[in-house]
Amino acid sequence: MSKKRYPRLFGILPFFGMLFLGGCKWTLLDPKGPIGLDERNLIIIATLLMLLVVVPVIVMTVVFAWKYRATNTAAKYTPDWSHSNKIEAVIWGVPLCLLIVLGVITYKSTHALDPYRPIESDVKPITIQVVSLDWKWLFIYPDQGIATVNKVVFPANTPVNFRITSDSVMNSFFIPGLGGQIYSMAGMTTQLHLLASQPHEFDGISANYSGEGFTGMKFKALATTQADFDAWVSEVKNSPKQLDSAEYAALAKPSEKNPVALYSTYAPNLFQTIIKKYEGMNPGHIAHEGKEVAGMEGMEGMDMGSHSAAGAEE
Repeated sequence: MSKKRYPRLFGILPFFGMLFLGGCKWTLLDPKGPIGLDERNLIIIATLLMLLVVVPVIVMTVVFAWKYRATNTAAKYTPDWSHSNKIEAVIWGVPLCLLIVLGVITYKSTHALDPYRPIESDVKPITIQVVSLDWKWLFIYPDQGIATVNKVVFPANTPVNFRITSDSVMNSFFIPGLGGQIYSMAGMTTQLHLLASQPHEFDGISANYSGEGFTGMKFKALATTQADFDAWVSEVKNSPKQLDSAEYAALAKPSEKNPVALYSTYAPNLFQTIIKKYEGMNPGHIAHEGKEVAGMEGMEGMDMGSHSAAGAEE
């Protein structure tokens, strides 16, 4: 198809692209928790500040191209012009001011949205231990004595303290509707503190490529009322499945698109046992389907998640 032959068709193609994007879920811009809300506001503020430079540049490009076109003989022609203090002050001063403002905002938000920072609340938080596997998510409730696969439930308006590790290669734990993501790594524990401000069902994903089953490594996060959460815990405790050592060994094997599983009990100290399994190993080489997978070397000092920045505990 020739652009010369169908110039109008090629001109409207970008608008068709916008129509297709209309089916996207703008989850990050419609959060259901305070962390996600602060992150959304940060995205909007940073975008608007950058547009203060981008929009005028685009406008001036069009205006200058029109004003100084070859057919406009009325335009002032100054071939010997070379410098203007006013122009220099604008093109250097405005971006500098924006960088300073963005720097201050980034510094404050990095500390305010630290994923390791507990959420202040009068409600007692709930602790959930998270293990990334190939290619599913295991959730352990140490206070309730239950475990689940690919489904995590917690009360709304209650801080949730996630403790996260991996029994495989590096993944990234992410619930876009609540905000924040953080890496899960073998032999290490990372933390993420979130809160849902209302009952809602969220989609959870891994935000870090981890092999051929990565696209199906999804889970459901369900924020409920306290009464519904208590009823759900009772339901899980009545489940016939038990996550003993043998069952966990089978679960840890690579598998794709696993259905939700509920376990009434789990092996004692399972989360700590998984972490200790990799103590003393080079974190850059973790066994994956019988092979060594590199990609975690030099992680020291790397941003471990975002709320903003985070670290990791041994």
